[in-house]
Amino acid sequence: MILQSLNELYERRQAAADPADHLPSFGFEDKAIPFVIEIDGAGALIQIRDTREPVGKKLRPRSFLVPQGVKRTVGVAANLLWDTVEYVLGVEVHAKGKEGQVRKPERLMAMREAFAERIKSLPVAVQNDAGVRAVLAFLSAPPLAALAADSAWSVLIDENPVVSFRLVGDAGLVCQRPAVSAAVVPESGGDEGMCLITGGQGALERLHTSIKGVWGAQSSGANIVSFNYPAFESFGREQGGNAPVGKQAAFAYTTALNDLLAADSPHRLQIGDSSTVVWAEHADELESAFPLLFGESADDPSHGVEAARKLLTAVNSGRLAGVDGENRFHILGLAPNAARIAIRFWQVEPLANLAPRVLRHFEDLRLARPPQAPEYLSLFRVLVSCAALGKADNIPPRLSGELVRAILAGENTPYPQALLNAAVNRCRAERDVPYPRAAAIKAWLNRQIRFTDSKEREFTPMLDLDNRNPAYRLGRLFATLEKIQEEAQPGINATIRERYYSAASSSPVAVFTTLLRLKNHHLAKLGAGRRIGFERLLSEILAAVADFPVHLNLQDQGRFALGYYHQRQAFFTKASDKE
Repeated sequence: MILQSLNELYERRQAAADPADHLPSFGFEDKAIPFVIEIDGAGALIQIRDTREPVGKKLRPRSFLVPQGVKRTVGVAANLLWDTVEYVLGVEVHAKGKEGQVRKPERLMAMREAFAERIKSLPVAVQNDAGVRAVLAFLSAPPLAALAADSAWSVLIDENPVVSFRLVGDAGLVCQRPAVSAAVVPESGGDEGMCLITGGQGALERLHTSIKGVWGAQSSGANIVSFNYPAFESFGREQGGNAPVGKQAAFAYTTALNDLLAADSPHRLQIGDSSTVVWAEHADELESAFPLLFGESADDPSHGVEAARKLLTAVNSGRLAGVDGENRFHILGLAPNAARIAIRFWQVEPLANLAPRVLRHFEDLRLARPPQAPEYLSLFRVLVSCAALGKADNIPPRLSGELVRAILAGENTPYPQALLNAAVNRCRAERDVPYPRAAAIKAWLNRQIRFTDSKEREFTPMLDLDNRNPAYRLGRLFATLEKIQEEAQPGINATIRERYYSAASSSPVAVFTTLLRLKNHHLAKLGAGRRIGFERLLSEILAAVADFPVHLNLQDQGRFALGYYHQRQAFFTKASDKE
């Protein structure tokens, strides 16, 4: 189902009216080529052109449409008119080979010969093309002295980048010349059979193109379809024979997925260890907005807010009640698994079903917030707030995938228990309840109340004076005692939160008797009006607390944290804002 949907995406992009939306045709691929060797008609070197441009603090090479690269293992196999410096020039580079050591001279010679032979295998008419003749002349005796004099030579030797050729005066590469493009015929032969993706008969792909861009996977790429153990090779079904896929279908799904996973793709986002891509059955402006709802743009964090508003407008305007609402959205989460890729989650839903579920998630997260905090919290911001040291690398494994699955499944699926565990544990460890973490706790508790059909009152975005839950009231009480201390001792460096929050949220009876006794000394330092106001607030909070519990379970610790956060926000909210 996943590969079939990706194949359909490829076909849709190929039929798009805008050429910018097209994906490479069968037998070609987009390849980042940092350096281009410019030569004249006789094969003499003109210059080594650097195609890299600064993007932030890095240099990003330009991409070119080139003949599809070969699938390499340990043997020597060259690409057509583009490859690494080792293959093109046969010189020793400082970058280490796949075996972890510098290439031997015999292997470098074989690599260079394979590159030249690949060009000579083209039809004679193509070899007579001016550009191809110039490349063959260049390869017959590479001008190493002239190359070494170029300013880019040191980078070529240090990094072994991909290079290609351009004939001086041409706009494109030699491999893009019409004669070469017309002669690029995908490799044929091999086993014949029925393709499991399209259902058609034809040549089957033995080794599928690697998928790149999955965070944490091998930099050279990994595979979704791959077999290499004897248990998977019964009845002679070796390599791709165990899951027969036609050559064109294999090219289509890998090309589409690699395009979705590209670094600058508007369809991808990174949530924890899951590299997630989103696409629609038919082109839709929300196709690129959905990733912004869950992820966060480093360049402009407000993009997520605008995406949420766009989705909200689409739902409220009734637009999704028609054909637009029937457009099916595909959401695929991928995670690294050695040389292969694991499917973390896979969801296909009509937009009319998907949009309300996503908006319900944002409604559950809605909470009174500091003025500078974003209105809509991205999933990335929520998960990072629940991770140790606030680092994405410390997000609990599988949490992101389980959380996305729960959001997209709707009310019938509770949020993962790991989300509450992480949020509450971070509150206790850091002795603080920041906005994103409090929002995560509120969303988890409200979803759990609805899922279990509990009679408990749902938590509101702002302080709820009518909520009589003891744990929620104790959180409010702790925030009030801290506020009394802060006003009694202006400029204090550490409040009771730094010393007592962890114990107060888990074992209230061991802490609150001491804190209530200390608050009398703090109240004595305040003016009469302020003291009376705090005493009334304490009476209102304690009216619903019959006794201090010996222990609070994990969910009650979440209610405690939310009560603390609500009461703190109420202290710093103007009366007009409360209304």
